[in-house]
Parts: sequence; structure tokens; C-alpha cells
Amino acid sequence: MADNDELATSSAQGFKVGQEKSLNELHNLDAEDESLAKWKASLGLTADTVAAAVDPNDKRTVIIEELALEVEGRDDITVNLTEPGALEALKGTPFIVKEGSVYEMRIKFRVQGKIISGLKYVHIIKRKGIKVDKTEEMLGSYGPKAEPYMKRLGKEEAPSGMIARGSYVAMSRFTDDDKTIHLEFEWAIDIKKDWK
Repeated sequence: MADNDELATSSAQGFKVGQEKSLNELHNLDAEDESLAKWKASLGLTADTVAAAVDPNDKRTVIIEELALEVEGRDDITVNLTEPGALEALKGTPFIVKEGSVYEMRIKFRVQGKIISGLKYVHIIKRKGIKVDKTEEMLGSYGPKAEPYMKRLGKEEAPSGMIARGSYVAMSRFTDDDKTIHLEFEWAIDIKKDWK
């Protein structure tokens, strides 16, 4: 990751990522420690989780399955990222957002193979090559399981006025405390006076 990486996430000063342990090691770690047992249970780390493989042919640990744009008073715009060509389509087919409307992004994802610590979502939005916004959101830590997780990002209000209307380009990244980039993609937004 370059020093001028616009999508780099902030980190707490002095924070060090702990030594990586296998799911088996974590499951058996301090079995008599009640608070640690509660933490492991909150992440879904059970004997069944350790033994189960979600998809042994897929080496990814975080699999982003779906992105959705929820807008008050309108049907959700949902993109299934498991379909071939979905990321390329995001780049070429802008999300239309009515100026001044309140919207929220929803993410559906799975975790497999290990615990993901400090999963983060970050995006920058540019207009005509100039950065106009950067959003960084901590999604949390997650243990592996077959069922997907669902997470909503904070609500935002689209800018309004004649100057705000137009086309924007967003670049997004999912990363974690280990600085592993799980997914990075570009997408487009059109702010319009109306939904059409």
C-alpha cells in the first residue's frame, strides 16, 4: 500500500495487531476463562464452526455478496456481487440519487476460515477528479459462519442544489486490522433533481 493511498484507513496510535492463531487454537485457548468464552461465542466460534468449511474451493476470508442502496420512499437498489461482471457493471451504471434524499448503504457478506478483526469500509467520492468526501466506517470483528452477516452504514443526505447535481465517482475498499484488502471497486453516482 503506497503512502499516498487515498483509501488508506486511519489507525489508533500504538495499536498492534495480535499474533494470528488458527480457529482450532482460538477455540481451545483458555477454555476455562469465562469472559474469553463469551467473546468467542459472540463471534460464533464454536466446535462446529471450527470443523465446518464454508467453501473449501474459495480461499477468500471475507466475501462481499451484496451491496444495496436504501433510500427513504423508494425501492432499494441492490447489486448481487456474486454474479459475473457485477463489479464492472457498478462502474458503468450509476446509482441515481435524488438531491437532498436520505440514503443508507447495506452490505451482505460472509466470513470463512478465520476471525476477521476490525473489518472496515472506506470510500472516497470524487467529482471531476477532485475529492469531495471520504467516509470510513468500522464494521466490527466477525467469526466464520455459513450464514451471511448484514451491516448497514450510517445514513447520509445527498447534496442538493444546481451545483451539487451531476456525476460522481466513488472508490470503495473493505479492509481489516491486518491491512488485508478484501474487496476494492469503483462505482458511479448521479445526483439528479428527481429520480428519473
